[in-house]
Amino acid sequence: MRITDTKYLTDYQRTLGFDIQALFDSIDFSEKTINLAYRLKASAVFSSNIEGNTIDINSFMNSLIGNQSFKPQKQMQEIEDLIRAYEFAGANALNEENLLEAHKILSDELLVKDKRGIYRNDRMGVFDGTGLVYMAIEPQYVEGKMQEFFTDIESLLSKDLSVAELFYHASLIHLKLAHIHPFWDGNGRIARLLEKWFLSTKINGRAWKIQSERYYKEHLSDYYNSINLGVNYYELNYDKCLPFLMLLPKALKQEKRTL
Repeated sequence: MRITDTKYLTDYQRTLGFDIQALFDSIDFSEKTINLAYRLKASAVFSSNIEGNTIDINSFMNSLIGNQSFKPQKQMQEIEDLIRAYEFAGANALNEENLLEAHKILSDELLVKDKRGIYRNDRMGVFDGTGLVYMAIEPQYVEGKMQEFFTDIESLLSKDLSVAELFYHASLIHLKLAHIHPFWDGNGRIARLLEKWFLSTKINGRAWKIQSERYYKEHLSDYYNSINLGVNYYELNYDKCLPFLMLLPKALKQEKRTL
């Protein structure tokens, strides 16, 4: 499936059950209501938590304002690297070169130097406590798939899309990148960042303030279950993708409730 595919758009809009345009327009994204700098930090913390980082937002913020370090420095550095990647994305155009740079930044603590910001050349799988969950596409096809992926992103960026269409395609971008699994590590982090990077490019930066990473972390079993559409890249069944596509709109609804 390509990220430009609208096969599931009608079912997506029907399943939403609410006017996402009206909901989005009703949220005050101004700086007086939502502080961007804080939200970027929170996004990085929650996204890191999804990957097993144990530092919560309260501990992270207190570590920043305190005079002494009291949390594991490796975990703190992982979050700080990811914050820098979000900041980089917010200041730069969405394209393949900048995605690789963002990955290089966020993986500074995760990977050895020669694996940062470049596509993998090894077989990669996703494992849990029971064993292999998913086998990604072979390394010799990664670069071609990513070039196709960014051709589609450029196409989407050139179109005049409704808010519902933007959220639909943003979630597909997140899902597809996770399935390609183009890097040795940091794939989940960069997929969640990219989802917001695309949205923010189209809606004047406001999407950086949506706490989607918090919602995914708080509904982690739903997140992992819905992203799992097959045992390998060639057996992915996107007919089952709607539960995943619903997560980002649900995060927006949570945003409205908490403000």
